[in-house]
Amino acid sequence: MHKIAVLLTCFNRVNKTLSCLENLYASVPDNVSLKVFLVDDGSTDGTSTSVQEKFPQVCVIQGTGSLYWNRGMHLAWDTAAKSDEFDYFVLLNDDTFLYPNALEEVLACSIEKDNNVVVCAAFCSEKTGEFTYGGQTKKGEPVVPNGTIQECHSINGNCLLVPKKVHDSVGNLDPIFPHAIGDFDYGQRAMANGFKLMTTKRYLGTCESNHYLPKWCYSNVPFKERLKALYSPLGNSHPKYYFIYIKRHFGLGLALKHMLSIHLRLLIPNLWKQ
Repeated sequence: MHKIAVLLTCFNRVNKTLSCLENLYASVPDNVSLKVFLVDDGSTDGTSTSVQEKFPQVCVIQGTGSLYWNRGMHLAWDTAAKSDEFDYFVLLNDDTFLYPNALEEVLACSIEKDNNVVVCAAFCSEKTGEFTYGGQTKKGEPVVPNGTIQECHSINGNCLLVPKKVHDSVGNLDPIFPHAIGDFDYGQRAMANGFKLMTTKRYLGTCESNHYLPKWCYSNVPFKERLKALYSPLGNSHPKYYFIYIKRHFGLGLALKHMLSIHLRLLIPNLWKQ
């Protein structure tokens, strides 16, 4: 029997959260004992109450209201690790909907590689069937499932399986990152500790992607609004945190280059295609 802790963080999208949990529980194979740790980061739409009513077995943790995704996931992971000994940890986004065989397949991928890997599940759009989230190459191109386990260079945190031996070596997500970047950072840290990043043989569920550029990239948005959007904790390219990430894994020179290019784009958005 494999003991798995599933980690989620949520905020004000109760219907998606409930659907995510419903699909998750429908995917649990017979050889898995599963415990869910869900951080509700200040939802005002009744998420905690609804989850506890429909899924009383879920451990609901109340956040501060300012944790965002990465720090919420860090809290969920820390709570899980302190509560029991688990064979695996699964990071799952609540807007990600698993297929019935998802947990079985992601677990099989890890076991096939002797649990010396972080397994990143691949997801597609329910509307188009095209790749949306999963692993990427060094060039940032998607690693599309082809029926085999493929190595990747960076990973999205929509659904990650982390074996105990990886957690024992790499640890938790780094809470220095509020919202984004923490999943990419974890992948780089895992590789630095000698583990590989792998993606699944098939798509294991659906998750719709946001194809729009962030607000700060558009010239028709007033400069003050662009500046505020760039420095929002919800931004994927927050200059401070992106600088920390790039410097940590790719060096000071590249970090400075990205810092300059981000602010150049902020000042003159028309330099880039939109």
